[in-house]
Amino acid sequence: MTQTNQTQVTKFLPLGLSDDPHTQQLLFILFLGVYLVTVLGNLLLMSLVQVDSQLHTPMYFFLFNLSLADHYFSTNVVPQTQAHLLSRKKPISFTRFVAQLLLFLIFGCTQCALLAVMSYDRYVAICNPLHYLRSWTSDIALSVVNTTFTLRLPYQGSNSIAHFFCEAPALLILASTNTRTSEMVIFLMGVMILLIPVSLILISYGRIIETVVRMKAAEGRLKAFSTCGAHLMVVILFYGSGIVTYMTPKSSKEQEKLVSVFYAMVTPMLDPLIYSLRNKDVKGSLRKAIILTRYHRVWHRLTCFPLI
Repeated sequence: MTQTNQTQVTKFLPLGLSDDPHTQQLLFILFLGVYLVTVLGNLLLMSLVQVDSQLHTPMYFFLFNLSLADHYFSTNVVPQTQAHLLSRKKPISFTRFVAQLLLFLIFGCTQCALLAVMSYDRYVAICNPLHYLRSWTSDIALSVVNTTFTLRLPYQGSNSIAHFFCEAPALLILASTNTRTSEMVIFLMGVMILLIPVSLILISYGRIIETVVRMKAAEGRLKAFSTCGAHLMVVILFYGSGIVTYMTPKSSKEQEKLVSVFYAMVTPMLDPLIYSLRNKDVKGSLRKAIILTRYHRVWHRLTCFPLI
């Protein structure tokens, strides 16, 4: 599709999830609650891993990175979404749009890689935790490629994006030229960061379930299935919604926006709750931190009390 005699787009206008003021208020309250839980959960886990020497192990090094990616992934999307829910027609400059798109891809791709590594290859966490750094470097490279192919296209005419944040599939609709090459790049990136990792995860959990079924102790089977079930729920939400957005034939715009809420807001909130804060070591560390905090407060009051 080629269009001429149109003004070059310098700003983009996200249309958001709804035009109804009452719905916008409800969404603002809902997303604010989700964001607060996300931030508090991930910051709490990262703080515990840093201050408690017992959590200085390869696995918690990985979980720290996952929480870091979750925190910035959500922070990159939710505050701007909240601002647009409170104000009408607030355009985003081209530079800010590029920044949000690139950061969204970096932290989103990193989540995909880290979840796959944790589910598929446990021994790496024990033998060589520095392998996790590859999740960041490779995904930054993929994100730069995706962003470059998306933004190299000319955007003229309409600047209204039928979405609530800066995402490549929603942007391509506005391009004033043929987008086949960029769509192919996005699809191939989806194969690398969505289909391959989720395949490894499913194979890994398939073998875990096979082993669990052979267990003689009913209590051990129940505990293992409980843990695996919670992990698989996050995997299905995150990868499933990502695959629907990036790798399936285009559905309705409203459906795409609704699906993207799951991987942009819901899974960053669930990750620390399911992968970490249910863990016995993390709970023990949290109790220790609370006791130490109370002790320091009492000690501070005693030392500051004036002597008679």
